Amino acid sequence: MRHLLLLLLAACLLPLPADAGAADAPPLAVLDLELVDEHHNPATLADQQRRLAEAGEQLRRELVAVGAYRVVDAAPAAPLIARLRAQHEYLYRCDDCADQVGRALGTRLVMTAWVQKVSELILNVNLQVRDVETGRLVLTKSADMRGNRDESWRRAVHFLVRDLAERRALDPGYGR
Repeated sequence: MRHLLLLLLAACLLPLPADAGAADAPPLAVLDLELVDEHHNPATLADQQRRLAEAGEQLRRELVAVGAYRVVDAAPAAPLIARLRAQHEYLYRCDDCADQVGRALGTRLVMTAWVQKVSELILNVNLQVRDVETGRLVLTKSADMRGNRDESWRRAVHFLVRDLAERRALDPGYGR
């Protein structure tokens, strides 16, 4: 009996597998986050560029961790993405850009995301998922941030992913 209890306790301590829906999670290309900043502050530029990169990595990592999507490596489309960035101020405003990237990567869903900086105090992080086959937006989300700090960026991205996961648990078709 004692051995059985120890085995049960040990089993409870094992890490749980990712969300059961992860196996059927749709593939998604996540483009790098963009910054919409009409109030350029040279003193914060380097930090903001670093935060954009970190937020993009966090977003990809957490989307996979919650089983929402299987994130596709966008590196094979890097030359195309660079060309599109040179032609357009922001990729999130270019629906055909997402379509081209999705087709190049062989994935139906493409996420564009951006941070809009209203001031050093007020920012928001936005994302949208476009279905390349239908041309529809299947997901749009936004979260406000207070303060242009690492922690506020991390919390905003985490909130977006957590909210997506909670809604997906209630409606398996959410954001697909």
